Amino acid sequence: MKKEYITGAATDPSGFVLLADFVPHIIQEIRYYTTFNFIGERIDGYEEPCALFTKEAARALKNVANELIVQGYRLKVFDAYRPACAVKHFVLWGIEDQDIRMKQYFYPDLEKQSLFSDGYIAKKSSHSRGSAIDLTLFDMKTGRELDMGGPFDLFSVVSHPDYRGITDEQYDNRMTLQKAMVRGGFEPYECEWWHFRLSDEPYPDTYFEFPVSSEYLRR
Repeated sequence: MKKEYITGAATDPSGFVLLADFVPHIIQEIRYYTTFNFIGERIDGYEEPCALFTKEAARALKNVANELIVQGYRLKVFDAYRPACAVKHFVLWGIEDQDIRMKQYFYPDLEKQSLFSDGYIAKKSSHSRGSAIDLTLFDMKTGRELDMGGPFDLFSVVSHPDYRGITDEQYDNRMTLQKAMVRGGFEPYECEWWHFRLSDEPYPDTYFEFPVSSEYLRR
């Protein structure tokens, strides 16, 4: 699929930072830079496997990370700022009926067209405003992610934060993450245990279009 940037979207990255500069002990596994995601290919606009975030959101997340590291956890990020062209990539994929190569991993019980109506994929994403993030907890004692009862980007009712068809430990792990993020000024999302948005986001009406690239920030 040909990369195409969105005409009219904001392209000024001056309000953004590399998240790792603010939270040096954060772990990054930027899934949309890889082929292991619900589409099965690198997503448009992801030029480096790094997380970009607005300065305000990065400062808030640093406080969350500092609180959690005392408890023995590091934050692990799957996605942060998402260019508008990446969202367009998602939408175009959703229109094409043929491509279901990753269905068994990410939406085994749903038809791909329902991913939009069920709220799992948005045609305009809060990620493109720069203050939303997808993340989990990494247990420093065991050297593994905490068991959240379902993986990142599983499009299923199982991924709803309040889903109780999981073990008490898995539910408690979700709540450990959620409570820390809420205390830090982030709002959870009802369909995804991993998704949070800064409540007082600096660009609530602006959708950005520049690549996920540390080099772009330095221009």
